[in-house]
Amino acid sequence: MPLVRPFETSFGRQTAREVLLVRVITDAGDGWGECVAMADPVYSSEYVEGCADVIRSYLAPALLEAGTVRAADVASVLDFVIGHRMAKAAVETAVLDAQLRASGTSFGEYFGAVRPEVDCGVSVGIAPDLDSLLAEVAGYVEEGYRRIKLKIKPGWDLLPVAAVRALLGPEALLQVDANTAYTIADIDHLRELDAFGLLLIEQPFVEEDIAAHVRLARAIDTPVCLDESITGTRVAIDAIERDATSIINIKAGRVGGYLEAIRIHDACLERDVPVWCGGMLETGIGRAANVALAALPGFTLPGDTSASNRYFAEDLTESFVLVDGRLAVPAGPGSGVTVRTELVEEWKSRPTQLITRA
Repeated sequence: MPLVRPFETSFGRQTAREVLLVRVITDAGDGWGECVAMADPVYSSEYVEGCADVIRSYLAPALLEAGTVRAADVASVLDFVIGHRMAKAAVETAVLDAQLRASGTSFGEYFGAVRPEVDCGVSVGIAPDLDSLLAEVAGYVEEGYRRIKLKIKPGWDLLPVAAVRALLGPEALLQVDANTAYTIADIDHLRELDAFGLLLIEQPFVEEDIAAHVRLARAIDTPVCLDESITGTRVAIDAIERDATSIINIKAGRVGGYLEAIRIHDACLERDVPVWCGGMLETGIGRAANVALAALPGFTLPGDTSASNRYFAEDLTESFVLVDGRLAVPAGPGSGVTVRTELVEEWKSRPTQLITRA
């Protein structure tokens, strides 16, 4: 699916999204899940072809062999496979969607949503120049987005952040995301971001280096937020207790599914640590679940739950439309959206792979 504009981060530039979908067909109804892995293993070790293979070769056969399962059973059925959280999340979400559609329950109701709509932020990629960046940000402000997130990297940080802060004014919510682009040697440089009153700095160092984030959190005033480092509830609690982070970005695909995402939310809520919902350029299938997740009580910061037209000219479901800076939480059964199967069929780049019970 082509993006409406290129999206550049510290690890690369995307002009399209290769989307892997999982459809679970049951005697009680069908369900859909979207895998958030990228085409190449540059954001994480997972990538689309690898996820498709592990689902085809291991996850789907194990699920079918297990017989009757509910979404809460999926993680234990699949835990013989090490890692591959994005692939597992897609499978679990499809099972959950089928289960909830059959029972007439929405994702929001099942997750424990407490609000009918969620505040939305937008993620702004690395631009070719400052003028282009400011024009893009101004457009998002005009559309009503309630928080701006800037992608940064060495050589593209202080000047663009200063320019956007001047454009937005001192009270607007502004944060930055480094996607692991810095090292511990950059702490003094990153401290200069304190001048801009940022909501947070997200994942400046490699995901395995919790200790470096502890040192940064002690050295700067800007709150440190972890993203790629958080792979599950135990890791989140450890990072919080070590003061490596005071805010957590929850991405369901990165942690193995929405049920684990809820457990991380609950652990953070218990510890008074705010969370927000990250995004991975999802279609409406993944966006519907993200919006429902973001309606939980601990999600007190606007997430990357942007409208469909932020990324795609046409979506695989009915479009998510921004109204006064918010998106409505789907109220229908399951994800609450209708997958446009005719578009899936028309746009697919590989034959559908049907995996059935032996």
